Amino acid sequence: MKLFKLLAAMLLAVLVAAPAMAADIELAKKSTLNEIVARGELRVGFDAGYMPFEMTDKNGNYVGFDIDLGKELAKAMGVKFVPVNTDFDGMIPALLSDKFDIIISGMTVTQERNLRINFADSYIVVGQSVIVSKKLEGKVKTWEDLNKPEYTVVSRLGTTGEEATKRMLPKAKYKSFEKEADGALEVINGKADAWVYDMPFNVVFMAEQGAGKAIHLDKPFTYEPLGFGIKKGDPDFLNFLDNFLRQIKNDGRYDRIYNKWMKSTEWRAQVQ
Repeated sequence: MKLFKLLAAMLLAVLVAAPAMAADIELAKKSTLNEIVARGELRVGFDAGYMPFEMTDKNGNYVGFDIDLGKELAKAMGVKFVPVNTDFDGMIPALLSDKFDIIISGMTVTQERNLRINFADSYIVVGQSVIVSKKLEGKVKTWEDLNKPEYTVVSRLGTTGEEATKRMLPKAKYKSFEKEADGALEVINGKADAWVYDMPFNVVFMAEQGAGKAIHLDKPFTYEPLGFGIKKGDPDFLNFLDNFLRQIKNDGRYDRIYNKWMKSTEWRAQVQ
């Protein structure tokens, strides 16, 4: 009798699990990953206007940090990289209407966007970093050290840099500028103590004009992660992307691309 009950329970478990297994198989068949491999192309959506992530060079080719990541992803899939330049405001609707397979366009992961699409693990955090006057070397070691009345901190008007400065450095004097270069040069020229802005801009500025004249506190103090965006309901594609990012961050490929676009300014000659 006990053996009969055990066999009956096992049969019931199989019958219950079968529909779920069938559903999982159907879900896997519908994955965008399969479509990409069958098509032989990875269509990547981006907006060519965010240095150094995606730009157009002098020959009309798309270049940048995100472009190289997209090409590396296509290579890992064994397919052709197909760039699809799209206005950023229409990026998510274009993805949802199958204009391309994935968004790789310097898109910040926000809860609002995450309600509409899924994001792979963040591939870079581009929060606010700080360029500090050379005269404060050794005295100002973190952004928190600037939260004093004797310091003047500058940023660009209407940006997250301005918001972060006012919110997190309320004791410091604040001054805004309409252009990034003007504000950053205020520090180089000794008229301000620190400049707060997006980390990628600060990296490029330091390489071009700040070397030996200022200090870059290059660890972002706000959390603004960028992620690859895909349509919801595709766990197989998401799994592939997360493992791809994990792999390239540990085998040197990511560092090579990062150093090319974030720690060098040689690329500027391509786009100017």
